[in-house]
Amino acid sequence: MAFNFWVTATVDLLLLLIFTVIPFSICQPTDQAPPPSADSCNSIFLSYSFNQGTKLPPNVTDRTRQPYRFESTLLILNNGLQELKSWKVFVGFQHDEFLVSASGAVLADGNSVPGNVGNGTVFAGFPMTDLKTAIETAGDFTQMQVQVKLVGTQFGVAPPNSPMPTNISLANDGYLCPRPTLLGKSEMHVCCRPDPSVKTNITTSEEFLPRQNGDLTIMYDVTRTYDSSYWAQVKISNHNPLGRLDYWKLSWEWMKDEFIFSMKGAYPSVVDSTDCIFGRQGTYYKDLDFANVLSCAKKPTIVDLPPTKANDTTLGLIPFCCRNGTILPSHMDSSKSISAFQMQVFKMPPDLNRSQITPPQNWKISGVLNPTYKCGAPLRVSPSEFPDSSGLPLNSTAVASWQVVCNITHVKDDTPKCCVSFSAYYNDSVVPCRTCACGCPHNTARTCNATSSAMLLPPEALLVPFENRSAMAVAWAGLKHYPTPNPMPCPDNCGVSINWHLYTDYRDGWSARITLFNWDEVNFADWFAAVQMKKAAPGFQAMYSFNATTLELNGANNTIFMQGNPGLNYLVGETDGVHPERDPRVPGKQQSVISFTKKNIQVLNMAAGDGFPTKVFFNGEECLLPKTFPVNDSRRNLASSIPSILTLLFVFVFVQQ
Repeated sequence: MAFNFWVTATVDLLLLLIFTVIPFSICQPTDQAPPPSADSCNSIFLSYSFNQGTKLPPNVTDRTRQPYRFESTLLILNNGLQELKSWKVFVGFQHDEFLVSASGAVLADGNSVPGNVGNGTVFAGFPMTDLKTAIETAGDFTQMQVQVKLVGTQFGVAPPNSPMPTNISLANDGYLCPRPTLLGKSEMHVCCRPDPSVKTNITTSEEFLPRQNGDLTIMYDVTRTYDSSYWAQVKISNHNPLGRLDYWKLSWEWMKDEFIFSMKGAYPSVVDSTDCIFGRQGTYYKDLDFANVLSCAKKPTIVDLPPTKANDTTLGLIPFCCRNGTILPSHMDSSKSISAFQMQVFKMPPDLNRSQITPPQNWKISGVLNPTYKCGAPLRVSPSEFPDSSGLPLNSTAVASWQVVCNITHVKDDTPKCCVSFSAYYNDSVVPCRTCACGCPHNTARTCNATSSAMLLPPEALLVPFENRSAMAVAWAGLKHYPTPNPMPCPDNCGVSINWHLYTDYRDGWSARITLFNWDEVNFADWFAAVQMKKAAPGFQAMYSFNATTLELNGANNTIFMQGNPGLNYLVGETDGVHPERDPRVPGKQQSVISFTKKNIQVLNMAAGDGFPTKVFFNGEECLLPKTFPVNDSRRNLASSIPSILTLLFVFVFVQQ
């Protein structure tokens, strides 16, 4: 009897533990309570805690390059009076960190994880983008805070030392963050408060953030929604007067196994449903014919359709579609500054209801010989409005809208895509594009010198590809008694080069001739170029074969914007010569003279640089300039050969049009 009583009591105790202790632990919020230091912060509290780290193979002799695993926690807590929408936090990583995972956040610059973050990075909330206040949640930390679990690799900081960042700060506009306070060796925190000098028109009752400004914006508008799928319109708009895209490619990352079933106005660069057939999608959608699915890639790449598909009833009939991926500045043609397409997106469990819509993350957009764009995380904004399909004078709204803002960036390691050469009437040598101006292969040591300065050239050498210039350059160096490097300098490797020739200089004015060379096989429709002059731009008078005007940028009226006139707005690619077996290939060319006045302008020293641009752009991409100007040698005959040769080129181009 005593044994049976003991067994019964033991079972009762176990059942009591199962039905009381375990459910209690399950009901606890996954986010831990904030640290005590958060109590004194009445705004946005941030903390970064290094949890643990271990040494990783391989073992290296250089201690600064020894890899270590790190696990850290980034906490964002809203202790303020207003909801924090679309939170963003900067973490100043400083140990060449390679981030492997970040739960509850994405990289705000559009890059994917895993990835390098060693120079610091900005995290954006996902899927929880907004942090509510304690007042509107009765102190529910699951809605007030986010704990981002970071796992990655850092270099050089061995235990027991802690690889702490240099700084943490709130990246949202309108907040000030002091230097963080370090607690011991493994934790720092900071309290970021609203900037009293910033006046905002956002009220606490507004549900969405206002739309942001940027060089390029992408709208992701959900226009129709069903339980298992939705239709979205993607609209790309260019807002930068020198921004542009040619043959654009747009990509993003699906976060919940979505896939593209159909599209209008654009198409995936690769049509493939393999990932769906052998993935979760094929298991769930058993009756769906995946032969009709366009893309199951987690990171699809989308391209524009050609103009011939604009009125196609299946693929086209979308406003602003089908331009071969060309997006122009609005001041060139406002109707061509936008590109748009529509797509049907299928969702996966557990998001099978009409209201559960997750926009893709990590947006990227690029073009051919165009600026480099960096895109932020999608921001939920007020629903977009569209003209009603009924034709009535009213608008219909999107179900939900997100805005992605992209800005032109100049990354340190980025190489230019175009270059500039200088020449002048007072010197018969051309200062060519720089050696490796647009990059060089790593294995050039035996064939050419990547660090040697480019050799001065005779003007006729500008008309032939680089591989046909060597003999001309050597002969010119011998004639002019210039040194000849051995090995010879490497080519500039640029798809487009521009020659700026100082043509005339007289008492009341001066002129220049600009020539565009397309050494690539890609044709550029509706091309444009722009030059910035330090002192001479206000004297701009006219351009004779191009359509040109002055353009105010950043409050300075020192930019001359030029484009081809009707019939001259197409810069063709490089083609074979008349006799390909012996003639060099021929670049596409465009050329015009530009004239200036010197009236009401302080003294100009043309040879010292006032007659040459300080910046040159082609299709929005900034081109690399030479480091030197042509030397003004008064002993030379001013009636040099350069004007005559370029004049012949001008006549040749004009006759060919």
